[in-house]
Amino acid sequence: MWMATEFFRQFGNEVGISLTPAANGRLEVYVDGEKIFDRHEEDGKYPDLTKVRELRNLIQAKVDAAPDPNA
Repeated sequence: MWMATEFFRQFGNEVGISLTPAANGRLEVYVDGEKIFDRHEEDGKYPDLTKVRELRNLIQAKVDAAPDPNA
């Protein structure tokens, strides 16, 4: 799935990202256990490039806000 590639290419193992495909075309995206996308809640639409960029920005904001584990 190209969306997973986009996320993992940018963030690697900096953050726990889970893409969960399920029955009936369901797709959920979680970041550190928090759901940030649910295809069912988006009227069944798969995320387009604009939505993926929005999700990447949201993930980046979470990474930036997280405490530095090396501090």
